[in-house]
This record gives sequence, structure tokens and C-alpha cells, in this order.
Amino acid sequence: MKIYMNGELVPEQDAKVSVFDHGLLYGDGVFEGIRAYNGRVFELESHVDRLYDSAKAIALEIPMSRADMVAAVVETCRANGLREGYVRLLVTRGVGTLGLNPYLCETAQVIIIAADIQLYPAELYEQGLKIITAGTTRNLPEAVNPRIKSLNYLNNILAKIEAINAGCMEAVMLNSQGAVAEATGDNIFVVRGNNLLTPPVSEGALDGITRKVVMQLAAEEGMNVIEQRLSRYDLYTADEVFLTGSAAEVIGVVDIDRRQIGDGAPGAITRRLVDVYRKHANSNGTAI
Repeated sequence: MKIYMNGELVPEQDAKVSVFDHGLLYGDGVFEGIRAYNGRVFELESHVDRLYDSAKAIALEIPMSRADMVAAVVETCRANGLREGYVRLLVTRGVGTLGLNPYLCETAQVIIIAADIQLYPAELYEQGLKIITAGTTRNLPEAVNPRIKSLNYLNNILAKIEAINAGCMEAVMLNSQGAVAEATGDNIFVVRGNNLLTPPVSEGALDGITRKVVMQLAAEEGMNVIEQRLSRYDLYTADEVFLTGSAAEVIGVVDIDRRQIGDGAPGAITRRLVDVYRKHANSNGTAI
């Protein structure tokens, strides 16, 4: 495997960062997870735009243009013969001191990994996920804004630990007011009749790329797509619930906190959106 590091493609075993890199020391950096389908990188420009927005929010200067970043992702996929898979694009603050001061760091480090991924077993897309509500709340926007896709994912990891310890693969995270924010790595949607509901990003959700695509596709399917504040009550009593994310795509949820959702299987609308999303993703994107 070839890893892109600061303008060069190097063998996997030679892809190394300094122990003084603030990405390692403090989780100081930003990242994106991107999918490739059928020889195309899906929503590449949208992911790169979000990467640069996240970097700007933490005062991190990326040492290359957006166009060059797009080209570097395509180059890395091509070098690894990737037609179907996952791209991890990350930018660290770079080498600095053991102190917190980010302005003492050298040039930011750009790393691109193109590889295979399978977030959930294939059978769970047929059976649906059983999830819990985590006790760990989502970061306050006034602290580390969840719209920043930073390398510091400890908030999400703590909630993920709760899910795994409860025998689940995912957990719902609430914000400090008790409203639904998102899952540990995915956005969350509720189906009620012909309405598709999802929390606004102001409630602590990541401004998901897959989230936006699904909202657009659902509207084209004739659904009323609404961003609104949701409670656990709204999840428990929904006709259907599903999660979205670049790695997860669209996956149904059939049980939350031991409350069965709908008839206990991924619903008709969820299944329809799975099909529509996969068809769309396989026919759109930046050619590798």
C-alpha cells in the first residue's frame, strides 16, 4: 500500500509521523472519511470543502490548495488501484514542542490513506441495528463544536465504549439539553408517515455529507424532509429509524434501549433509501 505524505507516495511501512506531532500529542488536526465507488471518489469536493472549513475553525493552515488536495486524493487512489473502498484524509498541526502552543508547530502534515473498509457486517443491513442511548453527552458547541471534524474523537469514543459494553455496535448521543444529536459516528433520521426528520446541526450533529445527500434523495422521492429538535421519545415511537455516514452509508435501526422500532425490521422507506443512495453513489463522483 502507498500512503500519501506531504506530496509524496511512500510505502506503508515508511509512512511515519514524529512523536512531537501535535496530532499525536493533542489530537490537534482535522480529517475526512470518504468513499470510492465504481472507480469514482464520491462527493470528493464536498469532503475537501468541509476539511478546509474544519481547519479554518481551529486556525490550522493547510499547506496546499483545495484543487491540489482533490488531485492528491485521486492520485493516492490510483496508486493503490482503488476502485471501491475508503479514503482517510487527515491534516495534523505538525511537529511542535511538548507545550500546547500550536504556533510553534512546523508545517501541517497532510496524510492520505486509500484502503478497504466494512463498518458493519452485511447481514446487519438486512436485520437492522440494535443501539442504546449513551450517558456520554455530545460536546457543547461552545467547547469543541461538533461541526469540526477534528482528530480528537474522544467524546465519540467514550460513547462507543458504552455501546460495545452493552453489546451494541452504536449509540445515540444526546446534547447537554437532552435532545438527540447523532450517533457516535453517524447522523440519525426518524421516519414518521411521509416525514423524514433529523436533528439540525445546531443540536450537536456533524454536518454530514451523506446526511445532505440522503435529505436530497428523500425529497426527490417525495418525502417531507424536516430538520427539527428530537427527543428519545421521538426515536422510540418512530415508524422507522436509520443512520447515515460515509462509511455506514444508510443502515436501519430496529431497537433502541430495548424498545422495538416499527415492526422490528428495517422499514420500507429505509430500504428504499438504501437502494436509491447506493445507486446514486455508484454513478456519481470524481473519476479516479
